[in-house]
Amino acid sequence: MVIRKTNRTSLVEQVSSQIEQLIEEKHWKVGEKIPPELDLIEEFDVSRNTLREAIRALVYTGLLETRQGSGTIVKSTNTLNAAMNKRMKKANLLEILEVRSALEREAACLSAERRTDDDIKKIEALLEQCRETFFNGDQDAFIEVDIAFHKAIVEASHNSLLIDLYSYMADALHTSVSELIRIGTSPNSHDEVHDELVEAIKEKDVNAAFYHVNEYIKAFKKKLH
Repeated sequence: MVIRKTNRTSLVEQVSSQIEQLIEEKHWKVGEKIPPELDLIEEFDVSRNTLREAIRALVYTGLLETRQGSGTIVKSTNTLNAAMNKRMKKANLLEILEVRSALEREAACLSAERRTDDDIKKIEALLEQCRETFFNGDQDAFIEVDIAFHKAIVEASHNSLLIDLYSYMADALHTSVSELIRIGTSPNSHDEVHDELVEAIKEKDVNAAFYHVNEYIKAFKKKLH
């Protein structure tokens, strides 16, 4: 890990930018404490006030969190992700489903056009894991694998911006899947439509891929209403 010495202009901005970069590069991971204040003052070669102001700025954006007695914790992977998470907390489940619908429909269509054989292998393996975790009664594992399954379809679109946007929704996706299970939407009831979605992507059938995403989102919305 290399921390560059700062120059004497816009010190707060430089320090906060370097901290953000270190977090994005996963030198400091989400949930971990950043190094002690004195160590960072020495590494960045700045005053205590400059460092504290930089950290306060990142706490305000949601990238860091200061906990009494625990130090400063990495809260998110980047400032955009932090902003998205803040906004998602204010959204209701129907709003999240509507955004999922927009992103997942486009992703499914692009995936049907662009998927590789390796993409299909990964998607099919995750779909099988969804079945296994569900029938084993492991709800937490099912939620994680179900999200990974949908992420794999988005990744098969090979659109880096779409992939990033979907990744930023990860926490909200976890919440929505958990809530849908809690209110009684059975994952098993959507096995068939997920099978058909994967088959459409495999066969490069864009229209069918679009249709099947609509079907499972429609089923979720119906349950909510």
